[in-house]
Amino acid sequence: MNTTLLRFKTTRSRTEQLCKPLQSEDYTPQSAEFASLPKWHLAHTSWFFEEMLLKPFIENYIEFDESYGYLFNSYYNSLGQRIERQNRGLITRPDVETIYKYRAHVDNAMAQLLETSTSKTIDALTILGINHEQQHQELLLTDLKYTFSCNPLYPKYAKGNFISQANDASGWLSIHEGIYSIGYDGNDFCFDNELGKHRVFLEPFEISKSLVTNGDYLEFIKADGYTNPKYWLDDGWSWVNQNQIKHPLYWIEKDERWFHYTLSGLDEIHPNEILSHISFYEASAYAFWKGMRLPTEFEWEVASKDLKWGQRWEWTNSAYLPYPKFETAKGAVGEYNGKFMINLMVLRGASSATANHHSRATYRNFFAPETQWQFSGIRLAK
Repeated sequence: MNTTLLRFKTTRSRTEQLCKPLQSEDYTPQSAEFASLPKWHLAHTSWFFEEMLLKPFIENYIEFDESYGYLFNSYYNSLGQRIERQNRGLITRPDVETIYKYRAHVDNAMAQLLETSTSKTIDALTILGINHEQQHQELLLTDLKYTFSCNPLYPKYAKGNFISQANDASGWLSIHEGIYSIGYDGNDFCFDNELGKHRVFLEPFEISKSLVTNGDYLEFIKADGYTNPKYWLDDGWSWVNQNQIKHPLYWIEKDERWFHYTLSGLDEIHPNEILSHISFYEASAYAFWKGMRLPTEFEWEVASKDLKWGQRWEWTNSAYLPYPKFETAKGAVGEYNGKFMINLMVLRGASSATANHHSRATYRNFFAPETQWQFSGIRLAK
């Protein structure tokens, strides 16, 4: 079995393993526009391989169901019409059993393609599809957590909850001023938004070796951090007031004790554990309250080799913009990253829910500044 085929099968298997704890009723609810249902993730990641590889490269390929192109397209305008994102939860049919048959149909066809192909294009697109599915594995968990949190019984998904880590480093890392190289410059896979290695000049700065903890953030809440506008960006202050935000997502105060919903159920908040599910607005306000700031994505990348990272996606103070000489790929894959380079902020690193070997020091994740449902945290700079 060639390496790409092995990676393909391993990735496809892990997605289904993540769904093993689910009951049939868990596959379909959509609790918010941003939170897709597990059944949709299972189908969409199969749709990706079918549209990008099987249809273009297998002569007379027989689709599992012609309607799936409409049901399970995400945002690829060049590949046709699609159901509106907020309506994905209305796809009660096809049922879950049929979706697993769809995955098996795609898996079998992909195996045949990869066993006989010597095409570098097919290999590259398959590796892109593998990384795409790894992204959806984490999204499946974050979306499922949001849906479960809306259930007053606070259901348990698994024994592990992905957020019970504590820092094992402290203090500050000093970085000298200078010209540094930014961006990916290797021979392995990366996304196109990492390409275009270029130089940046950085002023001297310090960056924390540890991430902000629950206990740290509780002090911000107790200091009326959510009711004092001086800590907040104007856009963030509007978000706080319009949505009545008073604490991080999943936090609940009962009888002067703080709890939070986790994928292992409702649990009392442990002060020494690393903060999670925080928006850019909250991260920025906390940093301002501390008299510090968030690092830029360039500062983070330069410092990353001397930091322990990977427990949380870390907000940076950088807008998601193209690197110099960024080029949009031809065809549908060109819609993967470039068209989203506006009104979003960059996160760096990875989280404990990220697939193994998925992230890199150059990896550029990106979300809207109000995003809370990802496994995001705060690293301070000054």
